[in-house]
Amino acid sequence: MTIINEIKKIGIVPVIKIDELEDAVPLAKALCEGGIPVAEITFRTSLAKEAMRRIHEACPEMIVGAGTVLTKQQVDDAIEVGAKFIVSPGLNPNIVTYCQEKKIVVVPGCSCASDIERALELGLTTVKFFPAEQLGGLKMIKALAAPYTKVNFMPTGGINAENIKEYMQVEKIVACGGTWMMDAKAIKEKDFDKIKKLTEEAVKSMLGLTLQHVGVNASPSTSKDIANQFAILFGGSTRETSKGYFGSESIEVMNQGGGTHGHLAVGAYNVERAKYYFETKGFNFDETTAEFDATGELKFIYIKEEINGFKVHLVRRTSR
Repeated sequence: MTIINEIKKIGIVPVIKIDELEDAVPLAKALCEGGIPVAEITFRTSLAKEAMRRIHEACPEMIVGAGTVLTKQQVDDAIEVGAKFIVSPGLNPNIVTYCQEKKIVVVPGCSCASDIERALELGLTTVKFFPAEQLGGLKMIKALAAPYTKVNFMPTGGINAENIKEYMQVEKIVACGGTWMMDAKAIKEKDFDKIKKLTEEAVKSMLGLTLQHVGVNASPSTSKDIANQFAILFGGSTRETSKGYFGSESIEVMNQGGGTHGHLAVGAYNVERAKYYFETKGFNFDETTAEFDATGELKFIYIKEEINGFKVHLVRRTSR
């Protein structure tokens, strides 16, 4: 699996400027424990190289990247201490080709169509969109994605706990870079528990988890009548499916459904990303139940174990 695919499963890339070396490892551990085992350590301070070295050694599970890379020497320094990807604020063809020669993933900053065309000429399909909000945010990304259908984006700049919910619903966005979980006051006070909490909140906001619907077991002879009753109760309508009926969009009545008591559908903006998150929490998935859309994106999968008699599956979130 490529580094980009691994980053896509995580969904958020914290951008970190290290001002004190002693903060590097505690920050990395807080991010990992909070559910984001990736970080872009920027070369905005002279401590970046040593910080990456310490993080790589202390937190081998973390994907360490180097940010604000402007020179070939910085590329070499990053590789030397274990960095797995390079991020630059702009598109410098010399830096891109040097990274390619060194066989390290590079994500250059692009701010317009011309930048993207240069990136494509260099063989890249994932670019950083920076500074995202200042350049028009989602509207601009959607406009650029329309003609450049093979390009994916990693927007950075102005992303926060609120607007990331909108960004994460766009298929062409691999991940979002951000600093909002890097609370300056908490770092200064060495309150890394707060960093962990902010990280956990960021993950939950990014995933957009919601109870999509409840599944009720029935028989083919009774399922429609049961669905009709639920439709009345919830003020919706009855909709037939290949497996039974929806009695409003909140209740699915299954013909001989699975689960001792029924099932619960957990909606998420991105099912693969939610699956990865729950796997880090100890859940196992039944890969034989996986369903994919026409583009190959995971859209549905069951957790193996029942929870108090209920089967649980993830499904792509729909707006209601």
